[in-house]
Amino acid sequence: MDVYEKSLQLHADLRGKFEVRSLVEVKDKESLSLAYTPGVAQPCREIAKDPEKAYTYTRKWNTVAVVSDGSAVLGLGNIGGLAGLPVMEGKAILFREFAGIDSIPIVLSGQDADDIVKAVEMIAPSFGGINLEDICAPKCFEVERRLKEKLDIPVFHDDQHGTAIVVAAALLNALKLAGKQLSAANIVICGAGSAGIAICRLLLECGAENIVMADRNGLVCEGEPWLTSAQADIAKLTNRKKLRGVLADAVKGADVFIGVSAPKQLTKEMVQSMAEKSIVFAMANPEPEIYPQDALDAGAFVVGTGRSDFPNQINNVLAFPGVFRGALDVRAKDISEGMKVAAAKALAALVGEDLARDNIIPSAFDKRVAPAVAKAVAEQAEKEGLAR
Repeated sequence: MDVYEKSLQLHADLRGKFEVRSLVEVKDKESLSLAYTPGVAQPCREIAKDPEKAYTYTRKWNTVAVVSDGSAVLGLGNIGGLAGLPVMEGKAILFREFAGIDSIPIVLSGQDADDIVKAVEMIAPSFGGINLEDICAPKCFEVERRLKEKLDIPVFHDDQHGTAIVVAAALLNALKLAGKQLSAANIVICGAGSAGIAICRLLLECGAENIVMADRNGLVCEGEPWLTSAQADIAKLTNRKKLRGVLADAVKGADVFIGVSAPKQLTKEMVQSMAEKSIVFAMANPEPEIYPQDALDAGAFVVGTGRSDFPNQINNVLAFPGVFRGALDVRAKDISEGMKVAAAKALAALVGEDLARDNIIPSAFDKRVAPAVAKAVAEQAEKEGLAR
């Protein structure tokens, strides 16, 4: 059986990948009266007087909602919330396995931005944080922005920010190996959707100054009539030379290529046209923009992908568990850009003396990752006054 057949069998055998377990053994009248009525009335009274007590008397402090409308699931596209439920269950077990966080998968039947915002706003009191998942662009930008404005708990669209954090960490280390500075590097991002724009914003926050974004219609540049509102906003911060044309034009002489687009977008000839000691992150899944060996054969110095069967896997599981662990531990009101930068730097630092061309990012199974990221995020939240 291949991986798809094995996974299907696993899902059929388990009939779901997680379950809810009680922390209380209800074995007699006394235990029942403490866990439920009449005793449960007292924590209810305390929370009614002071809503912050919900963090003391309920599981809110450690629980995240994984919310999706199923409009952009993996590479499957808009398959709807119910069909996306296995992914959300998978996310829930990653939260638990990597950071000890309880999470509840919630898939929605509607895909209108107003409906999503309203639904999440209504269920938010039960949770310490909201992880948005597999919501298509540009809708995801609006949904996240509106929820961040309305709620006083962290709201985090992992497809954007988890990916961006890990890319930033990997790039900091790759540039160190290449002997280049982030501020001087010429960076091309292929794919100007939610992940690409989030990567761009975080790299700018980290100190990058020269970024050009490319999309299926061409290079993102102010004044182009085809730009979405999100692309028009990012165009104001990028492409300083107002370069127009196609991906090959932007890649020529570039130090870094970051792909979050589609298979076979980057050719060997394009890699050969890049600067010396070029860095290629080809992260389209399951087939990357260029296969690692092809990029290396064409002269790339460091290559990363989103796949586990090649070195330097850039996977957002390295970010989101620790980010939420840190935010929950200090009851953060938000996850700021500064907290994301702190997460990226902490992740990069873990590689330490083991830094090599085929080892620029820790393994997803490195048990140091989530605690290190959580510590950095919590400390930054406290510095910014976002902790409670």
